[in-house]
Amino acid sequence: MLATTMRVLVVEDHRRLASTLAEGLRREGMAVDVALDGTDAMTHVAVNGYDVVVLDRDLPGVHGDQVCKALIASGAPTRVLMLTAASTIRDRVEGLELGADDYLPKPFEFPELVARVRALRRRAVAPLPPTLARADVNLDPSRRVAFRGDRRLPLTPKEFALLECLLAADGRVVSAEELLARVWDEAANPFTTTVKTTVGRLRAKLGDPPLIETVREAGYRI
Repeated sequence: MLATTMRVLVVEDHRRLASTLAEGLRREGMAVDVALDGTDAMTHVAVNGYDVVVLDRDLPGVHGDQVCKALIASGAPTRVLMLTAASTIRDRVEGLELGADDYLPKPFEFPELVARVRALRRRAVAPLPPTLARADVNLDPSRRVAFRGDRRLPLTPKEFALLECLLAADGRVVSAEELLARVWDEAANPFTTTVKTTVGRLRAKLGDPPLIETVREAGYRI
């Protein structure tokens, strides 16, 4: 798995909170799926690979504890950030003993959630270099900035994530399917020209000489 754009599953039965968290994390450049109960969460983790699962403990259907246990038993490298309205020390200890990697009591401040999710992701994958570079393009994942030469590139979050994936591949061809999985989320239609269109916009912003190569019937590479 490329250690680039973070893929997150938000499991929260309060629909408005789930939507708010998902939209906020997407604005932070993450690809986010949403499950509204434990049964739906189990389906998602069986099909998709996630860097981090933000898991409400008190879920209808399959309880959050069972979802956490199933994730740990699967051996997946996914990290679990457990959320709950219960905030006693005992509750926190129980959550961590289940195998959760971190625990955040409600209510919480969104910036703290983002910081904890990013910290868990760093533990889940091999670290990338502080900056990614190829030719005269430099990208700093932590500062969320990219340059070509001395010119800062005015990239949207998706364009930035796409460039990050291609640079992290270090010359390897990355298929459109892989880019769709890493940069977007399940809301993206796999039959659209989303990847091709975004690559086109990224090429225009990178300018000349061209850097992104289309490898016919295989994908893209820098």
